[in-house]
Amino acid sequence: MKNLTLPTRNEALVGRDTALTVPAHHFVNAAPLRGPFPDHLQQAVFALGCFWGAERRFWEIDGVFSTAVGYAGGITRNPTYEEVCSGKTGHTEVVQVIFDPAKVSYTELLQVFWESHDPTQGMRQGNDIGTQYRSAIITTNDAQQAEARRSMAGYQDALHSAGLAAITTEVMPLDAFYYAEDYHQQYLAKNPGGYCGLSGTGVTCPIGLDVNAKSA
Repeated sequence: MKNLTLPTRNEALVGRDTALTVPAHHFVNAAPLRGPFPDHLQQAVFALGCFWGAERRFWEIDGVFSTAVGYAGGITRNPTYEEVCSGKTGHTEVVQVIFDPAKVSYTELLQVFWESHDPTQGMRQGNDIGTQYRSAIITTNDAQQAEARRSMAGYQDALHSAGLAAITTEVMPLDAFYYAEDYHQQYLAKNPGGYCGLSGTGVTCPIGLDVNAKSA
């Protein structure tokens, strides 16, 4: 039985001071995987279930410079995948999106986030069950926090109109983004037949404009 309760600080694993090793460059577009990034770019962090399919959804968007999968929203420093899956870190699986706001807005990224998963499921996403699969928007500044909450209110209205349940998505400021292991990075580009559990509700998010994606 999966633990569906987040650990307290006293219960959480301590972790380690050393970050996990990741490739220098993105497997798909050869962009740097780690910063510092050019000053005109911005960072967004989203959790919408298994991060393999979630990352692919964002790297396909025109205006996204780089993506990486990792862990955030919890307590343990530089956790491993096995530690996150244990439910003892408090982290959820996330995608870091480095984007050019002149080409794609944060609002448009939020629209992709809402429409790409079911944000009403609590500590799960489809058949993926556990605290590491919970939905979250992890913001990097006050403007993102405000926009995330506005978008959530709008999408909640749309979900209620469609007869769906209340949103369980957490909106929280970013404390730290911890890169996941190298084999998780751009996993579905390296393993085209790999598992992807990403599935939306079919309800359109009433914010922003259609995103100009590079591929369907």
